[in-house]
Amino acid sequence: MVAPRLTRRLTPALALQIATLLCLWALWEGAAQSGLVWRGAVPSSVAVLRALGAMLASRAFYRDLGVTLGEVAAAVAIGGASGLVAGLVLGINRFLGRAFEPYLHYLAPTPKIVFLPVIMLLVGVGAGSKVALGALSGFFPMALSVAVGVREVNPVLLRVGRSFNLGPAQMLGKIYLPALTPTIIVGLRLSLGLALVGCLLAELNLSNAGLGFLAMQAYNQLDIPTTYAVLLVIFALAALANAVLGRLAHRSPAGRVRR
Repeated sequence: MVAPRLTRRLTPALALQIATLLCLWALWEGAAQSGLVWRGAVPSSVAVLRALGAMLASRAFYRDLGVTLGEVAAAVAIGGASGLVAGLVLGINRFLGRAFEPYLHYLAPTPKIVFLPVIMLLVGVGAGSKVALGALSGFFPMALSVAVGVREVNPVLLRVGRSFNLGPAQMLGKIYLPALTPTIIVGLRLSLGLALVGCLLAELNLSNAGLGFLAMQAYNQLDIPTTYAVLLVIFALAALANAVLGRLAHRSPAGRVRR
């Protein structure tokens, strides 16, 4: 009974993903063992896994992990919430959307690290600067996603709400937000990735704790396997959070309808 069940779950797409990962690992290990590339830059996967095991056994790692997770969570909460409000305002009010949404489009592609000196002047060099840069990075994808999603809400739903004389707050709670659930989750996924990047960049530049600090510390000590081990942890955390949000998107009413 187990084998057929596993066979059904191993779709062609999943098989291709696994094959791609195996090919990338083989290329990495081949480059590390060939001598064509300096082993300090491309260490063996065994060395990286050994460094990962040593790092996971260290108490200091979990302190740095907790610092980064706290900063990213705060950044996503602040940036996502403010982006949601801005997107709703710009999407519902067409005049404000035409007036101010172009600024979001212009600022969204700008590397947010350029704002770090200003942020440090405003909130200092502590955890606040990391959270602020992460929140700024996560604000734009949420705001733009929601603004576009509001304009794609089924007009029939809006007419039904107006026919029942729903007020603005009722329209928001009973019409807009339920219809925007998949869009909000997509915005959260984008905000999470950019907020993580923003927090890590701030930790790399000026910090004494966090995964970014840990990676930079290992790099400065030429401990390249540990640097890659930290990157693996960051990738795993981002993939896990993305998978959780993806499951939420599929379980939402709109996601079930699309399936």
